Amino acid sequence: MYIGDNSCIIRKEKEVTILELVELKRELEEIEKKITEFKNSLNIEDKKERVAEIENMMLEADFWNEAEKAGEMVTESKNIKKELDEFSEMIDYAEHSSEMIEYLKEDEDEEIYTELIETVKNLKKKVENFSFRLLFSEEYDNNAAILEIHAGAGGTDATDWAELMLRMYERFFVKQGLNYSYLNYQTGDITGVKSATIKVEGDFAYGLLKGEKGVHRVIRISPFDPSGKRHTSFCSIDVIPEFSDDEIDIEINSEDLKIDTYRAQGAGGQHINTTDSAVRITHIPTGIVVQSQAERSQIKNREYAMKNLKSKLYKLELEEKEKELASIRGEQKDISWGSQIRSYVFTPYTMVKDHRTNYEVSTVDKVMDGEIIDFIDAYLHYYMQGK
Repeated sequence: MYIGDNSCIIRKEKEVTILELVELKRELEEIEKKITEFKNSLNIEDKKERVAEIENMMLEADFWNEAEKAGEMVTESKNIKKELDEFSEMIDYAEHSSEMIEYLKEDEDEEIYTELIETVKNLKKKVENFSFRLLFSEEYDNNAAILEIHAGAGGTDATDWAELMLRMYERFFVKQGLNYSYLNYQTGDITGVKSATIKVEGDFAYGLLKGEKGVHRVIRISPFDPSGKRHTSFCSIDVIPEFSDDEIDIEINSEDLKIDTYRAQGAGGQHINTTDSAVRITHIPTGIVVQSQAERSQIKNREYAMKNLKSKLYKLELEEKEKELASIRGEQKDISWGSQIRSYVFTPYTMVKDHRTNYEVSTVDKVMDGEIIDFIDAYLHYYMQGK
């Protein structure tokens, strides 16, 4: 081929464009297969009927008589609509991409081709996000979550590590658009956090956080050791869904409770350390302890602590049933809350590794800045495969 032959150069460029077009069509076909799988598993028509049913109920005069139940139904309708809208948007993107491919077969248009590349790129991202959301298929995944953190053995190093973990989760909540508020906060004897309880609300709050339950270990040069030695510290994370009163069927005897009041401390409002408004409730038969200091009113803190206790006891009951079923099926399934799940290494190299999924990264600074969604994604896939 003569270099100065413009027609040959054009033919060469056209050949490359056709090859790229074929590759884009193949990529789009794979995406369309995935969308078809979504359609088959989502029961689209049933979901549309459910939305119509709720909307008809909302027109009834007594719909808001039971405000909490009505609110839950409105939220359910909103979530279904969001899912249906996202699915419909994927179909629109796929159809538009197919139309552009057919057009480019007949007429070369650089602007259309550039738009096609961008459209397929956006469609892939939407499919990935939708696929991730489908991992939240369990009954309580869309509930609010109660996350607790407790410093382990190790004194000041452990309470400092617990505080770093809290900051990591706070930043994760912000990145994911989740709302959070402190229910309880106990500072360490010198610095850091001894324990804290956070309520997390937003789309799939519990589904996102349920895999964080367990022991988190850090290996680092202690900032509190003048000799500069490496230290290993631990903190434990507990996560439970917040259940509504309709979901919980459990009775608590008042004789089984020990109730203490104390002055609140740490994260909170102006009332911190001014009155004995904080409440600690111990369930004597199980040893479960719940605390609340978020409100100024001792009565409100007691009410919320009781609700939290009921959620914990109900979750414990569900886990016992699951353990019994696993035993009947002959499965070896660890559902304990105390297993070590993740290690964070700051020195002599940097690494964060999840011991369940074996997923690991070397960017410990990014992880501590709240970038843990890839760990959560890996755990959810691991969890669903186990199911």
